Amino acid sequence: MRIVIAPDSFKGCLKALDVAQAMCKGVQRVYPECEIDMIPMADGGEGTVEAILSAVRGVEIKVNTTDPLGRPLEASYGLIDDGSTAIIEMAAASGLTLLRDEEKNPRLTSTYGTGVLIKDALERGVNKILLGIGGSATNDGGAGLAVALGVKLLDSHGKELSLGGAALAKLANIDMSGINPLLANVKIEVACDVQNPLCGPEGASAVYGPQKGASPADIQELDAALQQLGECLSTVAGTNLLALVGGGAAGGLGAGAVGFLGAQLRPGSQIVLEVSNADEKIRHADLVLTGEGKTDSQTAYGKVPVGVAALAKRYHVPVLVISGSVEGPPNFLSKQGILCCFSVSEGPATLEEAFTKAQEQLERAVWRVISVWKLGRDSVGIHSK
Repeated sequence: MRIVIAPDSFKGCLKALDVAQAMCKGVQRVYPECEIDMIPMADGGEGTVEAILSAVRGVEIKVNTTDPLGRPLEASYGLIDDGSTAIIEMAAASGLTLLRDEEKNPRLTSTYGTGVLIKDALERGVNKILLGIGGSATNDGGAGLAVALGVKLLDSHGKELSLGGAALAKLANIDMSGINPLLANVKIEVACDVQNPLCGPEGASAVYGPQKGASPADIQELDAALQQLGECLSTVAGTNLLALVGGGAAGGLGAGAVGFLGAQLRPGSQIVLEVSNADEKIRHADLVLTGEGKTDSQTAYGKVPVGVAALAKRYHVPVLVISGSVEGPPNFLSKQGILCCFSVSEGPATLEEAFTKAQEQLERAVWRVISVWKLGRDSVGIHSK
């Protein structure tokens, strides 16, 4: 019996590796001799570097950079493929969790610190960068990141703009002449799992601004500022970034990464699956287990379980989802290739109690599910691959 375990984190509760290990223990209670491949998953947000480094050989690099408000900060990223590929998550230097509630201010926060991480990776000679952009505290369209890499953003008097989302309202010219030349030979892929455009009612400022501390007045100001950036950068890049699907991701960094860096936007789970060599592992599996903190109608729109299931479907490998909670009937994701969805919950409990017991309850849930799975296989005489 070969089983692949490829879960996302249970956000705010268990890291992806912890989830995978609990699932592994549950499987081993039923199949002690089972061959298990663990692939801790992520979608490009916080935990992406850790998930990938736990699945493939690599090293963690620590860098002195700045947080979203420009304060000194030590952040890290990963190097894999013998140092040729960098795994960078913007949450490490420009993430919302780095700020206290009263410090959240997308008018002032910037992605400069993430640009410093990219610069360090370039200087180490990488030829590929995988950039996760979930969990941002910023709304600057990647402007700070670009400045850290040598771009000059100028007002109508030729003066460089200050950092932050609000300053972009004064943008008149983008000088790309000083951009880091090492970028020319580097492929950049951005883990992007949202469809939002850069501006408008579904754009970065309107949809994600409030959670970053923006007031209704701030949202109008920031949206206009991103509109200005989008128009200027579209001219420089030769493509309409205002119409880019996913351009509004991470406070507009989706559009900024394409316009400033020539990056490609891709589903985050797809990138992690490729880096982890999941194709080869799933191809030979009898079963795939995945899961997340909460499985609901939003899961169908590019979340980790659906990304994993899409790959398994290619090889006709059944997929079971075991999540912290499930909203919907057991088979509501069958069109996505998921056989059935199960909840970890064992009965009434407070959120605090559920979090405290999450790992042991997850192990028992997998134990129950795999026990039934084994009974079904044994009853019809199915043999493992």
